[in-house]
This record gives sequence, C-alpha cells and structure tokens, in this order.
Amino acid sequence: MSFFGFGPSADIEIVLDGQDSRKTAEIKTEDGKKEKHLLYYDGETVAGKVNVTMKKAGSKMEHQGIKIEFIGQIELYYDRGNHHEFTSLVKELARPGEITGNTSYGFEFQQVEKPYESYTGANVRLRYFLRVTIVKRLSDSVKEQDIIVHTLSQYPEMNSSIKMEVGIEDCLHIEFEYNKSKYHLKDVIVGKIYFLLVRIKIKHMEIQIIKRESTGTGPNTYNENETIAKYEIMDGAPVRGESIPIRLFLSGYELTPTMRDINKKFSVRYYLNLVLVDEEERRYFKQQEITIFRRADKARRAAVAGEKRQTHHSMQHHKEAAPPPSLKPSEDNSDSQ
Repeated sequence: MSFFGFGPSADIEIVLDGQDSRKTAEIKTEDGKKEKHLLYYDGETVAGKVNVTMKKAGSKMEHQGIKIEFIGQIELYYDRGNHHEFTSLVKELARPGEITGNTSYGFEFQQVEKPYESYTGANVRLRYFLRVTIVKRLSDSVKEQDIIVHTLSQYPEMNSSIKMEVGIEDCLHIEFEYNKSKYHLKDVIVGKIYFLLVRIKIKHMEIQIIKRESTGTGPNTYNENETIAKYEIMDGAPVRGESIPIRLFLSGYELTPTMRDINKKFSVRYYLNLVLVDEEERRYFKQQEITIFRRADKARRAAVAGEKRQTHHSMQHHKEAAPPPSLKPSEDNSDSQ
C-alpha cells in the first residue's frame, strides 16, 4: 500500500496532559500480559493534544476532517462483532482541508463521566480509550490510546460480621466467623473456625477466595469460576471444642472490586469458600459472598472537594442471625456450588 502511495503519510500521537506526574496502573490484556496506562477517576477531565507528523518533509495530506473520540465500551468475547458503548464523546479537531506540515491539535473532555472500572476478564473486557481519526478518501488513519479507570468507594458504615453454624447431622457441626462482610483490596480477613461436633475423620481444611465472572442475562448467563487463593488453615483431625484462627491478607492477590450487573452485561463477585476434606477424599464446602471495594488513599481523599468528613466510624460488628444451613458435600471434587 505504501509503495503505491496509499499508506499512511503521517504519524499520529496522542499526548495526555500531566502524563509525567499522573499515576499509572496496570491491567491484564486478553493474552494474560500486563499493560501500563495513565490512571483516571470518574469526573476527571481528560485533555491533551494530538500531534500529526508528516512522514516526508514538504509533503502534504488532504483529508475530509479530523476528530477525536472518548469511548467507554464493553466487549464480550463470544460476541466480538458487537461492542457495547456506554460512553461516547466526539470533538472535531479540524474541518476538511489539507495538512502541509507537522501540526498539533488541543482537545479537552471536561469532567467526563466514567461510571465503571476498567476490567479484563475471562470472557469480557471493559475499556476506556481515545481514538483519533483522520478521514481520507481511500482509507482513514486511526490511532487509539487506552487509559485505565478506577472506581473508589467510601468505607461502608455498616459492615456486619459473618457468623454461621453449618454441619452434617450427627456427624459434624462447625461455627465459622469472619470479622466483616466488606473488605478493601488491601484488607485482612480475620476469622475463626470453632468445632462443636466432630464424628468424621477430617484430613485437612482450607479457605479459598473464588472469583465468579458472570456474562449474559437470564437463561444465557455464563459463569466462569476462578480460584484466586488457597490457604490451608488446618492439617490433621480436629477435636471438639477446638478453635482455628484465620488471617488472610488480600494485598498479595490480584483482585478487582466487586462489580454487580455492569451495564446489564456482566458481574464479578467474590466468595470465601470453606473446604473440608475427609480421609476418604470426600469434600465438603460452604461458600459465603463477600464484597470487595477500592478505597481511596489518604492523599486522594484529601483532594476530593466537598467530601464530607466523618469524625467517627463505628467499629461495632452487627451479627446476622440466620438459621443454621448445611455443609454441602462435593461429589465430583469440584470447588464450586
């Protein structure tokens, strides 16, 4: 194409304001690698300039207009032909005409709404990017630049502990307790397992963090389960009255905030999965959903204008009263319900 003069005659570069001082973040690509991009939050302005550099000095390029778009879209891997755009803003950089030398165009998308967090999963991707298009007669010149968006949450005022008694009738009764039901990404899960009745020979016990990504709706919903962490909390047979402490640090794992019904396209939920294995390799488990959120750092909290200062946070845990459910045996050694 380039040999016949149909290829791109200019290079396009997108330079964002403050990119030397702005924080960056990493996100997975579809092939499992990691990319680093500039980090933005909901309501922040996205501004910068577009540099068009001619490949040959003294050359010129006719065009039918130049535009820049700010796009937020969800891509479902099983439906790649359809990109679901939930944010789409367009600004015209130049009217139809001719570029005769290296040119720069400024742009600004003021206080852009970015309602969801950037995400790359097993079956879905949510991305934000800028796209510059130079419209030409034969083939447009297009340049895209990704950014990463994080969503921040206030520390929840109500954060009840999880306390539950589970068991198998006349064989096993245990009581487990986690200190709260909502955790930030760098939090610590603290809890304990208390054995009320033990009449089966338990070999070991572990706690898992399960990530469940759901795509689609109704009968077409597809769930993808991934075990993010496995933590052995007991090796050997317990006795009645024994208490096993749990302390699990979340900062060492690649977690995202909990996402519920994002644009009616997908959800990401997390579960604590308590697994017991007996000497005959039978597995019993009980799952409990937890909420994970991204907490703003101190510098960010101080910078947010109009944020209400809370002088006191109640740290009391409100225990939930619930009838004792049963442990579920896993016949096929699967860790999912």
